[in-house]
Amino acid sequence: MSAVAALRLPLEVDLGAFIALLRRLRVPYRVSEESGEQVLWVPDEPLAEQVRQLYARYPEGDPQAALVVDEPADEGWLQRLRGKPVTVAVLGLTLIVAALTFVGDNAAAIRWFTFQDFRIDGGYLYFSTLGDSLAAGQWWRLLTPMLLHFGFLHLAMNSMWYWELGRRIEAHQGSLALLGLTLVFGLVSNFAQYLHAGPSLFGGLSGVLYGLLGHCWLYQKLAPNPAYRLPPGVVVLMLVWLVVCMTGVFEWLGIAAIANAAHVGGLVVGCLTGVAGGALARLRHRQ
Repeated sequence: MSAVAALRLPLEVDLGAFIALLRRLRVPYRVSEESGEQVLWVPDEPLAEQVRQLYARYPEGDPQAALVVDEPADEGWLQRLRGKPVTVAVLGLTLIVAALTFVGDNAAAIRWFTFQDFRIDGGYLYFSTLGDSLAAGQWWRLLTPMLLHFGFLHLAMNSMWYWELGRRIEAHQGSLALLGLTLVFGLVSNFAQYLHAGPSLFGGLSGVLYGLLGHCWLYQKLAPNPAYRLPPGVVVLMLVWLVVCMTGVFEWLGIAAIANAAHVGGLVVGCLTGVAGGALARLRHRQ
């Protein structure tokens, strides 16, 4: 039996989320372009009618499965990793640095990745000036604190969120965009923490993560797309967590010192890039 056209839609209609829904439901389909339209084909007419009814109810996919980025259900892990080179590279570098520094326990290794070099004397840290570090050609220090993590939980949480947010951006805007955003957010969050707290030991991907969160959040507001549609409550949860950290309760309890300025700096710049990127995407769509 020949295939049946279930849907015929203009090319500018984004079918990505609906296609992801069909994949989750294991509906056989294919999409082609004919006469300036995109056509969704299924094996027979009864299935085509069900697909039309499904599209009438969920044109933007299943709202309860927003965490899924548009990836084939039968695609293996190796194929997924190959399609996200920047996401994988950043996480790979993070894991390498974690191994070299014993997840924050090897001071001799840590000092090569901090914002400023330091030495330990009598149990105290003595930092070199930033100017001295840069004059010595150690420009990598402006970025490498984002690769430092102190403890396995710190590493695991940040890695998980970078995978979730990074792959969305890489899938929707490309590898160069994710690389650029990661470097910008890392640079801004590191400087923000340095300007706020002065010479100190800090690190982690959290500032970058808040930048990626702000970017996806406001980009999605201006130019909705399935990749940046975060599960309900995620943005609120992250913002509440930011406020709780800023109260200083964790320092007061002696649990950990939080680089709050890095979080705020990353979030602010991420919101700005999200507005700019979303506005440009919206303009291109109208044209």
